[in-house]
Amino acid sequence: MIKKWEVIRSQNVNSYRVFSTRKDISLSPTTGEEHDFYVVEAPDWVNVVAITPDDEIILIEQYRHGIRSITLEIPGGMVDDGESPLEAGKRELLEETGYESNEWVCIGKINPNPAIQNNACYTYLATNAKMVQAPSFEGSEDIAVSLTPSTDIMSLVAEGEITHALVVVAFYWYFLYNQHYRRLTDK
Repeated sequence: MIKKWEVIRSQNVNSYRVFSTRKDISLSPTTGEEHDFYVVEAPDWVNVVAITPDDEIILIEQYRHGIRSITLEIPGGMVDDGESPLEAGKRELLEETGYESNEWVCIGKINPNPAIQNNACYTYLATNAKMVQAPSFEGSEDIAVSLTPSTDIMSLVAEGEITHALVVVAFYWYFLYNQHYRRLTDK
């Protein structure tokens, strides 16, 4: 049986604008030896699968510095201090796309990389989304908004057009939710 490791010391290493790092010294439950582990402490994140009344999914394109390339994604971002994941999802959808929805449901929660990160990523489904204003980007954002028929999403993932892992997971939650919801409503 796997046992939990005991953290015997922990210290902050560095702090940056969007994350910090800490070093944990933990005791192996099997050998009793100390080992160093580095953890990225980050705020929770939120992704939004937003669908218009015409069954189109709102996608965004933006430049990602980690891979130095433009990616095709869904709206999302960090959950700010004092904000719930739902509030963050509503804020991010409006800021990045200019769309709003009054029909929200949380369809999934994951830990992006529990080996080295301490945060969670929530996925919300926002149906009947309608444009209410122009997007209002943060200073470092440059985003293009597009609408794609929901039936095209699987192909975009399969063909490598959508490669952001958290977006792929969000669409997994979306298709799983739709499959489960259809089974419930068909009864």
